[in-house]
This record gives sequence, structure tokens and C-alpha cells, in this order.
Amino acid sequence: MPNDGQPIPVIIDCDTGVDDALALLFAVRHPGLDLRAVTCVAGNTDVDGVVRNTLTVLEQAGAPDIPVARGAGRPLIEPARSARHVHGEDGMGDIGLPAPTRAPADVDAVTLLRREILASPRPVTLIPTAPLTNIALLLRTHPEVTRNIERIVFMGGAVACGNATPVAEFNVWHDPEAAAILLTAEVHITMYGLDVFQQVVVPGADVRRLRASAEPGARLAGELLSHRPATPDVGADSEAGGIGDAGAVCTVVDPAGVTTRLLPVEVSLTPGPTRGQTIVDRRPRLGESELHTGTRDQRLVDVALDVDVERFVKLYLGTVESV
Repeated sequence: MPNDGQPIPVIIDCDTGVDDALALLFAVRHPGLDLRAVTCVAGNTDVDGVVRNTLTVLEQAGAPDIPVARGAGRPLIEPARSARHVHGEDGMGDIGLPAPTRAPADVDAVTLLRREILASPRPVTLIPTAPLTNIALLLRTHPEVTRNIERIVFMGGAVACGNATPVAEFNVWHDPEAAAILLTAEVHITMYGLDVFQQVVVPGADVRRLRASAEPGARLAGELLSHRPATPDVGADSEAGGIGDAGAVCTVVDPAGVTTRLLPVEVSLTPGPTRGQTIVDRRPRLGESELHTGTRDQRLVDVALDVDVERFVKLYLGTVESV
């Protein structure tokens, strides 16, 4: 939270999605955040499903009438490739959520992003938890928005192992060109990648407590956590669940909860097994390649390398159960 104690204006761009839903629940309920808009993009499921899921989650969370807009239905170049095998046929773990009664905004995602960013009386923190197609279109169509963006904290990429491929994380792999465009933005960028994403796991006892809650939003968080999207091996605690994308929103509220380093990052756009990889240069000095051919034009990004798991779990639970 800013030193003046005022809530941070944020916009979430998502592909809701089990863990995007967990992120929305947290953002709606944390007093240090002012969620001004949500924009939707194809990713975990098709874009119309993402809009439906987003509206349902906001209703279940008891959120005010936050504008939600439909965005890109496919990546900039390639066809859409969903993650329904992880998130279920409906993108929400097939837990039987009702259809929303709310309606999306009557403008597209890029228009809504521009409008809300420029209208905010304080610089906005943009939190993409999805393929970066909408963000790339925004930056290319309306570059003036960067003057009122405080920073971009995106869930995507990986320093070590990927999940879509051995080296590429799903959000970046789904639209590598869009991710490369993001890295051209003249704003402060934080990468909350798989290296920390996979660490923050809520213990099974807490998941069971949430599922038993009489409060709809907390109960929904428990149901989503029990689906455990992309959670690492949790051993004997079979009911534990990862907060996933919600960790990126926790990072905005509590940046001291992650350990970051300012490092050069670029996205591999080459066809083949490295496509979509975020190449993070952790070397202490230039290598032979740079010495012989010159340095590459790499963007310096705050890369999250470690996370205080207990701190973020406590922050997440304390927020979603605060109503």
C-alpha cells in the first residue's frame, strides 16, 4: 500500500481460470486495492467463457459493479490453445457455478483499459494474469497510457522450468509476441513467474475450512483451491491447493513478500522447442557471445526469484475471509 495509505488503483487482465478467480477474490476484498476494471482474454478457456467466469466470480465475491470487458479471442499470430485439461471444461474446475446476472461493459477490453488508466486520478498498477494479447494491443494502439501506469506486475514466464514446454510458461507461450511487446513498455515491470507461482500452497486444513464457510466468496475460494491448478507435488497433504495467479496480486499489496532481482529478460520468438521461453540472464558478467557479437537489447525486469510462502498464505487467507 502506498505510504499515504490510500488504496492502490489496479486493473486485472485475466483468462479466468481457477487461479485467476482466486486472484479476483483477493483483489476485491483487500482494503489496500481499488479494483477499477477487469479485462478478459482467451487463454485458460475461450474468451466468452472467461467473461462469464469473471462476472460470476465478482458476483460471488460481493464485488461492486466493476466494469468487465471482452478482449482478444486469440493470440496475435497463432490460434488459441486452451488449458481446459487443467481448469475444466468451463474453465472453473467444473464445480457447477451459476451463470452470472451481471453483464459485461459495452466496450472492448482495449478501450476499457485506455479509459480507466487515463481516468484514474492516481497512476494505475496493471496486473495481467493471462496471455498478454490485450496488453500488447493496448501498448501498440494507445502508447500514451504509460504516462499513468505506475507499474505492471504480470504472472508469466519462468527462470527455470516451464509448464507449457520444458522451458516456456503457459501465458507467455500462448502469445510470445505479445509478451515481447510488453517488454518494450517504458514502465516498471515485475515478473511473477513459475519459480514463485508454484511455491505458495494453502494447507489442506485451511482449504477444508474455507469450503465449509457459510460466506459465498470464502467458500468459492475453498472450492477453487481444492481444484489445485498447476500445484506442485504436495505430498501427504492431498487437499492443499496453490493460490497461483493470486500471488501476483499479493505482490502488489506486499512487495516485501517476494525476493526480486533486476535482470535482463527477453522472449524467444523462434519456432521450435524454445518458443515462448523467457530468457533471464543471471550471469554476473558478459559472456563470449556478447564480447564477440555485441550485447543484445534486453529489457531489465524485476524478476521474482523467491517468495515467503507462509507470509503470502497468511495474507491470502486473511483477506478472502475478511468479510
